[in-house]
Amino acid sequence: MQFIKCTYTAHAEAILDIFNDAIVNSIALYDYQPRQPESMVGWFQTKESGKFPVIGAIDESDRLFGFASYGTFRNWPAYKYSIEHSVYIHKDHRCKGIGFALMQQLILAATEQQYHTMIGGIDMTNSPSIALHGKLGFRHAGTIQHAGFKFGRWLDLGFYQLQLLTPEKPIDGER
Repeated sequence: MQFIKCTYTAHAEAILDIFNDAIVNSIALYDYQPRQPESMVGWFQTKESGKFPVIGAIDESDRLFGFASYGTFRNWPAYKYSIEHSVYIHKDHRCKGIGFALMQQLILAATEQQYHTMIGGIDMTNSPSIALHGKLGFRHAGTIQHAGFKFGRWLDLGFYQLQLLTPEKPIDGER
């Protein structure tokens, strides 16, 4: 397994396939309809303009096993040191340590970019993701009950956070 920076040209289709499988078959994404290919243009533009990484795990044939990224947590200046992350693994490659390895890479990137708090929103029935985050030192910060409705039931959204030792010199003010 190798880690790479995902690009629109090389990885948009594979990322979209992973997203759409999560939408249609799981509660990992609180969304109903598969995303269209053109949605990936804006997704990658947002990542690029925010200098947010999209880290992929590939095999020797350049097949994407999964990816991890982060973005703005809340769009007010005082939240500038907090990010919300996500990690998605192709359905055929889950529970093989790929998510853990991708998250380690993402934590390194967040540290290098001088963020302080990583936040993940996880459905409270998604025990594999909760366990993964626990192994990485994330702590449960709270749950919003009935935050979503999908597959005929209410979904509870848990927030998990990891505090990093960065930034070295936090400052007040704009981003």
